[in-house]
Amino acid sequence: MSVHYQILVSWDSEADLWVTHVPALDISTYGETRERAIDATREAILGYIEATDKEGLPLPSMPQRSELVDIEVARA
Repeated sequence: MSVHYQILVSWDSEADLWVTHVPALDISTYGETRERAIDATREAILGYIEATDKEGLPLPSMPQRSELVDIEVARA
């Protein structure tokens, strides 16, 4: 059985790494390349699934609709 999750992939220029975030599971990871970051995310998701199965907890589902929105916030 496959599960699908949306992930956010972004470049962190200060750390010189690709960073990922899985909003539905509230987990993040990183990699030196975009591909490694995505692979690490798959591994993190699998670990999360294994932990929820072991504890008998339900697996969170992905929201029906989500989007990334840019907003502007004025600094004081």
